[in-house]
Amino acid sequence: MRIYDTLSSSLKELKTIEKNHVKIYVCGPTVYNIIHVGNARPMIVFDSFRRFLEFSGYKVTMVQNFTDIDDKIINKSNEENTPFKEIPERFINEYWKDSNLLNIRPANFHPKTTDYVDEIIIFIEDLIKKGYAYKSENNDVYFDVRKLEDYGKLSHRNPDDMRSGSRIEISENKRDPLDFTLWKASKENEPSWSSPWGDGRPGWHIECSVMSTQILGKTFDIHAGGNDLIFPHHENERAQSVARHGCEFANYWMHNGMLKLSGSKMSKSTGNIWLVRDIVKQYGADTLKIFMLSKHYRSPLDFSEEGLISQKKSVDRLNETLKKTEDLFENDIPYLAYTDYMKEKINIFKEYLSDDFNTTKAIALIFDISKELNKSLEQKNKKNILENYHLLKNIFGPIFGIFEDNYIEKQNMSSDEVINLLIDIRNKMRNQKNYEMSDYIRDKLNEIGIEIKDNIEGTTYKIK
Repeated sequence: MRIYDTLSSSLKELKTIEKNHVKIYVCGPTVYNIIHVGNARPMIVFDSFRRFLEFSGYKVTMVQNFTDIDDKIINKSNEENTPFKEIPERFINEYWKDSNLLNIRPANFHPKTTDYVDEIIIFIEDLIKKGYAYKSENNDVYFDVRKLEDYGKLSHRNPDDMRSGSRIEISENKRDPLDFTLWKASKENEPSWSSPWGDGRPGWHIECSVMSTQILGKTFDIHAGGNDLIFPHHENERAQSVARHGCEFANYWMHNGMLKLSGSKMSKSTGNIWLVRDIVKQYGADTLKIFMLSKHYRSPLDFSEEGLISQKKSVDRLNETLKKTEDLFENDIPYLAYTDYMKEKINIFKEYLSDDFNTTKAIALIFDISKELNKSLEQKNKKNILENYHLLKNIFGPIFGIFEDNYIEKQNMSSDEVINLLIDIRNKMRNQKNYEMSDYIRDKLNEIGIEIKDNIEGTTYKIK
């Protein structure tokens, strides 16, 4: 099976394992802090990609993990003298707040590493039995990269040319400097789980191989994440998965470029960050999303306040045009069946996004149609007004999660209706086994004094 560095040149060439069903795994955050705008880029890109696939007629199953055990989480736990579990729980909740601000739809599944430790141990045991992994003298378990003939294929690296570096863990317990950790032996004051090799915890790479294949199958369609993860993380994920299952891990790979501020990568560790919530508060979610989608997802993106200010002016003008239309029809926009003009623009839009998900051209088309809408308003041509308005508001906007009204305010809903709407969303999340999101809704309702109970008759609630 061929490996792709990006999605194939055209969506028409996408070959899915199951007909018209795309299975996607996206590497999620390590939850030890509030997300910054660099973290938001893959969220925005792959949420939009998922929406476009669905618009194109595909069923999509998306998985995005939370890494809830990691050195950074342990360090923060020790700094705060807080049980380690409280750190990821806190920042998963914060993640959902920012995700909601950006109108990012939850994935179908949001697994956490600590919920899959048993499966991780079984995975590692199989690798040892097959001769791809070994236990060291200090009870760490390593993957033997020299045993996999095509190690380096994803990142286009030759193991013989690789040298130990900042992304490669150096240890005298390894047979080869490139060997990577599958299981870390327990250290004092660290959380640990029992295993055949002694108490310890999973290494970084193993979690994604286990969670993705457990939920999506031994081989799935698309693996996505930032291009800083290509090596070693994605290379190592692929290596251990191919070694265990004897088949390709993911058939396509999509990697978004990094966000840069003053020429350097945006990073929590350097303090070189802008928090998502601060940007949305000042510039709006649509501004941030359009700013990011205006650049091709694989390209690095220079982030600046000047760029945001300029983008906000363009977005404000576009929203003013949409508002003029709504005022013209007194917020009662007539339905309009697809016209030849609309079909033509939709086909162009789809063609752009089918070409390696070229959002740059698609966003440019949105602004072109906004200009056409302005002309139609000046000419008072109602047919043209409705055509362009519906293209922006009801067809292209939802694919990117932009230009969307506040649903509750628009519908003038009562508090009971709002609560029942949230309960309905929660139940749908539970049916999809998205327990992370369903529990979040339950807990948030509980925080504001609304207790919900599940019983045979369904879900009920009471005000505490």
